[in-house]
Amino acid sequence: MQMQLPLFPDKTKLLSSSWGVFEKDDYVHYLHNGSPVHMHHRDDIKTYRYVTATLIVNHSCSAKRLSEVFGVGSFNFNRYARMFREKGAEAFFGEDQRRGRRHELTDEKLRKAQELLNNETSQAKTARMIGVSEGTIRYHLKKGNLKKKS
Repeated sequence: MQMQLPLFPDKTKLLSSSWGVFEKDDYVHYLHNGSPVHMHHRDDIKTYRYVTATLIVNHSCSAKRLSEVFGVGSFNFNRYARMFREKGAEAFFGEDQRRGRRHELTDEKLRKAQELLNNETSQAKTARMIGVSEGTIRYHLKKGNLKKKS
């Protein structure tokens, strides 16, 4: 899917009385009193979110103004700022905990899951009871490692 927002301006737009932003040669430049401070590739969303969060947290500009300049809802910028306050830069550059987990079940968990499914326990409840995601149960049902009672 092609990213459509944010829209980076090709001429300097002011984010506040002392901060500005512009795009040149596929790089977004952030200026403070005319001096370059931050720069990232236009497709580098993690750095974009990090930089905008630091601008808000440091009271350099408002989420509303970022929203006006980039065409993205201010709720997003407030969320980035909250992430930065709670977890620091790790929130943007750390390992993504939501993706890439393997669908592995230990032999003990597979046995327990099969036992629960044999007792006509739902997939969702089975997953909760053995401490895995429902997607993991569905994956192992599809692969044939687990069987639903017919």
